[in-house]
Amino acid sequence: MNENRLTMVQQVARAASIYQQQQTGHAPKRVTVVLGEGTLVITLHGALTPAEQALAVNPAGAAEVQNFHRQLFANSSDSLRKEIEAITGIDIRDAALEVETSTGSVLHAFSGGTVVQVFLMAENLSVEI
Repeated sequence: MNENRLTMVQQVARAASIYQQQQTGHAPKRVTVVLGEGTLVITLHGALTPAEQALAVNPAGAAEVQNFHRQLFANSSDSLRKEIEAITGIDIRDAALEVETSTGSVLHAFSGGTVVQVFLMAENLSVEI
């Protein structure tokens, strides 16, 4: 992988982690970034607080946690969007967020007129670059 691209991915991961910490007071355990073909997907692993995890054990609570994070992202993601644009040098056309309450993962997807399908795997895949 191109060294500049790796650095860009690392910078985006750091920005997303800082954003999550600032917005919720809880830093994710890990951040995964996939960047390519006009789409950026950020996965914040272990991003839910213990209180959110406890609330999400039933369907009504899970829906409440998902709604909270969607609203938070909709109302406050401009700072993250601007940071990503500064890092990549590319304008962001659209952004979405999805919360997987059973694993505590939060997905940020930034795309430009593209359908983004994200699959959370049950375990980690080993990928060599």
